[in-house]
Amino acid sequence: MATFVLIHGGGSSSWDWHLVVPKLEEAGHRAIAVDLPVEEPGLSLVDYADSVSAQLDEARGDSSDGDGQGEQLVIVGHSLGGFTAALVAERLDADGLVYVAGMIPKPGETMQEWWDATGHSALGVDSEDELVFYNLVPDDLVVDAKAHVREETGSWMDAPWPGVGRETSTGFIAAEDDLFFPIEFAKQHARDRAGVEAVVVPGGHYVAIGAPDPLAKALAEFADGL
Repeated sequence: MATFVLIHGGGSSSWDWHLVVPKLEEAGHRAIAVDLPVEEPGLSLVDYADSVSAQLDEARGDSSDGDGQGEQLVIVGHSLGGFTAALVAERLDADGLVYVAGMIPKPGETMQEWWDATGHSALGVDSEDELVFYNLVPDDLVVDAKAHVREETGSWMDAPWPGVGRETSTGFIAAEDDLFFPIEFAKQHARDRAGVEAVVVPGGHYVAIGAPDPLAKALAEFADGL
């Protein structure tokens, strides 16, 4: 059994994972979707990581399954949430770290520098086009997703990533029809930054609500392989 800590992407919320959580639970795992304090200006990425740790402790304390002793801890970060997920995995000495269409940080690199450093800036992706994020998501869920959007205000985005790059068993799940992180870019990013081959699942960038079943299956298979 694994405990999955699910971290949403930029400007989003724990709602992003509401279709994935029950799938992981059906597979015999515990899944905890957290809310990053994205609307609080001036917070550092360490503050974000502290918030995740506190929410994990609270969820474990409220659970009838106990405090997680003997369980494998897997930290999952979607998109921009990869920056937080990688730091949380280091601080909690997690058993596994999974990027879902995620941004993989490097020690000392800022989020703003990531775009040029990885070659994403050269792709010409129009981030103002909603289809880039919501392709292959059912219309009703697009409406719900927009209702849960929050403004990302953390000053951490201009600060160097504070982790040290400790080695952790790492996986990368790429979405086959992702328009924001196109599949070939995502595969190369996984190789360059994590030294792993991406597992490809159906769906677009918002894969957690567009294709929750194959995503949950891929996450469970990662945990089973630890």
